[in-house]
Amino acid sequence: MPPTGRPRRADAERNIAAIIDAAVTSFSRDPDASMADVATAAGVGRVTLYAHFPNRQALIEATLDHVLAQGRAALESADIDRGPAPEALTRAIESAWAVLDRHMSLYAVAKDDVSVQLRQRHEPFLERMETLIERGRDEGAFRTDLPTSWLVTTYYTLVHGAGREVVEGRLEAPDAPRLLTATILAAFAPPTR
Repeated sequence: MPPTGRPRRADAERNIAAIIDAAVTSFSRDPDASMADVATAAGVGRVTLYAHFPNRQALIEATLDHVLAQGRAALESADIDRGPAPEALTRAIESAWAVLDRHMSLYAVAKDDVSVQLRQRHEPFLERMETLIERGRDEGAFRTDLPTSWLVTTYYTLVHGAGREVVEGRLEAPDAPRLLTATILAAFAPPTR
């Protein structure tokens, strides 16, 4: 709902959806895409674009929120609340990677823009991971000698690190889920005595 508290008109909602879809596509192709590029891709005028998103930062944030909503939906469909925790963790990694891989350049746009609080926007995901890790600990499948928060940070850092490696050409995207799964499961495994 807009700041005035009144519902938006249907054409305004359509324009916003078209702009965000165009921004996802534009930023994914070119992290330096301009507001004019996005307006053209959305089929709207610059006045319409700026009426909804007063600057590039606001558009980046709305676009990132849209992609993160896709990520939440992918995580829900991975059904990480069922089955043994290591299997659920594998599904979580695969679902996270599928979204990150599709929107790798958008991640680069958001990461480069210091006013976007990327980690804070991931809190719903990280809370789900914390719950999964606690369940894995209760099952005896995940280590208990390190803080849960550290294991969550390890997961988050490795997934996003893999994204950077792909963007910088040091890792092939199709290899990332397998490597992430092997690395994270090994990091989470209880230490041998």
